[in-house]
Amino acid sequence: MDNFNFHLSQEEKDYLKKIARLSMIEELSGKKINYPPPVSKKLTSSLGAFVTLKKNGDLRGCIGQVIAQDPLWKTIIAMAKEAAFKDPRFSPVQLEELEELEIEISILSPLEKVTNLEQVEPGKHGLLIRKGFYSGLLLPQVATEWGWDRKTFLEQTCFKAGLDKDCYLDKDVEIYFFQAEVF
Repeated sequence: MDNFNFHLSQEEKDYLKKIARLSMIEELSGKKINYPPPVSKKLTSSLGAFVTLKKNGDLRGCIGQVIAQDPLWKTIIAMAKEAAFKDPRFSPVQLEELEELEIEISILSPLEKVTNLEQVEPGKHGLLIRKGFYSGLLLPQVATEWGWDRKTFLEQTCFKAGLDKDCYLDKDVEIYFFQAEVF
């Protein structure tokens, strides 16, 4: 996998974080917001993205789309709302929490099938593991945050999929990796 060559300027990053926050305000207030137009053509690209919300350093919500369906800026609006209000692991974000939330955005490269487990580099790659109806995904920064080696990263992605920790060795498992621009 080549290095993911998608880099955003500070203005583009600030714009995406601003519209992510605006989308949560829109949902909480029930009032339609006219979002500012994208600050660059790059933000109209179709790329997968995740929005991660943290409160006092702890995960508060994380939802994304692996495969792009809309322009990036619209995906960020939708995923910010999903992370804030629809992540089944957490209660919906409340208005009084909004100022305390840190927004982290991950823009994903296209998925690439893993043909050799040695290709997987924790901290550089994110993983998607699929087996039958089960699937699990971990973003690249998760391995770094937890200090995981390759084997642990693969095991934890299997675990996230609801599968045995060594399912990554099964012949009928599909493993994909990707890179991300995270800010």
